[in-house]
Amino acid sequence: MNGLFRGLGVTLKSLTSEKVTTSYPDVPFEMPDRFRGIQHFIPDLCIVCNQCARICPTDCITLTGKPNPDPDKKGKVIDTFDINFEICILCDLCTEVCPTEAIVMTNHFELSAYSRDDLFKDAGWLTDNNTLVRKDNNNIGAPAKGGAK
Repeated sequence: MNGLFRGLGVTLKSLTSEKVTTSYPDVPFEMPDRFRGIQHFIPDLCIVCNQCARICPTDCITLTGKPNPDPDKKGKVIDTFDINFEICILCDLCTEVCPTEAIVMTNHFELSAYSRDDLFKDAGWLTDNNTLVRKDNNNIGAPAKGGAK
């Protein structure tokens, strides 16, 4: 009998407490600053160093470069850049290792699709994903510039 009253007490207490339900599709979530969402790619900054593809634990990044069309400039320019979000774990390693910050994380997290083929994103799609870009990208608590005194 004592257990019955304790159970009813818990039920009545939860009925009078404040509700925590959100109107998700109508009101978007406010994600934290360091949330790891879908990447944004800036092709003009990419130097085709392949460090992002090398560090990726799931090998979901593929990129190719071509020689710079300007004969006065050395290096390569980006030709193709693709990410397979079917296997991407959004670990943020590709953005941490990028020396020019050509890849940055955003606060976007919705990647639902009806087909797995829709989860294969190219450079055009990643370049257009330029809203909600994370303000603090490659700062892991390190000083902004310079080293020890």
